[in-house]
Amino acid sequence: MSLFGAASGFGTGGTGVFGSTTTDSHNPMKDVEVTSPPDDSISCMAFSPPTMPGNFLIAGSWANDVRCWEVQDNGQTVPKAQQMHTGPVLGVCWSDDGSKVFTASCDKTAKMWDLNSNQAMQIAQHDGPIKSIHWIKAPNYSCVMTGSWDKTLKFWDTRSPNPMMSLQMPERCYCADVVYPMAVVATAERGLIVYQLENQPSEFRRIDSPLKHQHRCVAIFKDKQNKPTGFALGSIEGRVAIHYINPPNPAKDNFTFKCHRSNGTNTTTPQDIYAVNAISFHPVHGTLATVGSDGRFSFWDKDARTKLKTSEQLDQPITACCFNHNGNIFAYASSYDWSKGHEYYNPQKKNYIFLRNAAEELKPRNKKW
Repeated sequence: MSLFGAASGFGTGGTGVFGSTTTDSHNPMKDVEVTSPPDDSISCMAFSPPTMPGNFLIAGSWANDVRCWEVQDNGQTVPKAQQMHTGPVLGVCWSDDGSKVFTASCDKTAKMWDLNSNQAMQIAQHDGPIKSIHWIKAPNYSCVMTGSWDKTLKFWDTRSPNPMMSLQMPERCYCADVVYPMAVVATAERGLIVYQLENQPSEFRRIDSPLKHQHRCVAIFKDKQNKPTGFALGSIEGRVAIHYINPPNPAKDNFTFKCHRSNGTNTTTPQDIYAVNAISFHPVHGTLATVGSDGRFSFWDKDARTKLKTSEQLDQPITACCFNHNGNIFAYASSYDWSKGHEYYNPQKKNYIFLRNAAEELKPRNKKW
């Protein structure tokens, strides 16, 4: 039995000079703290795939590094290795067998990190920073998909310096997700493109954005048959859209909801509205987590259209999140996202990654909004 979220010695935080009268605002949920977190804002995280024994977490940061930890069953985290780029790391992902980690950077390159040999080699090149990176495992090919601010989506077989394919996008790639045989990319100017990946990648459909503000994060969800069927899209205006690719009744099935706002859904008083920085779906229950610049995470049931939980407020934004392969662990990163400009940047403030037991809190509850 794992200790995640239990009242263990982990993540209970420091006490003040006067005993425990100070509230620990950097970790109000008393979650497990990952040891040796990055030295600058954390941009992306990913847990190891189910093919690997145990749980390993990788995180990329604005300190140009990618770090790997082993997460033990008792909640302890053991730093294992790290690799560097020459610019901030904006995207990370695993190969399906867990032997490789792929990293995307503002240095306009993507690298393949072999965890067994601890060697990293460049596998991709763009004309601008690379924002997203995903491993695609198809029956007849496997490759790495990179989305860049140079307005291209490229596919690499990791052995050749040239891409297998390059697809032009209308704008810069801001976020992307892949669940074979589907990929979705959200771009600047509220662009939204769905790709099909069977046989070879090709554009499937361009979608008018259901949101009125800049896209920040996107995550594909599956149906009961475990097939990708739609996506959740988050914007900088505290709102998430749930969008099905081929719904029986688009007007009824697709919807948006507000989140990461200062006073909930109360619309009579002025609201502080924050960006939705990341969305992650629970691999078992299909419920979802959102994290925001308000320093909170929330858990949602899109089918019942209910909110399952909202965290206490951390003392800085939450910039990334992910679930492990069986959905027992929810990881979230606390660091400044520059959403309030340079005057709110405090170089003395540390960055944190927290781990929470997610087994119970993300179970659907079968209630309507």
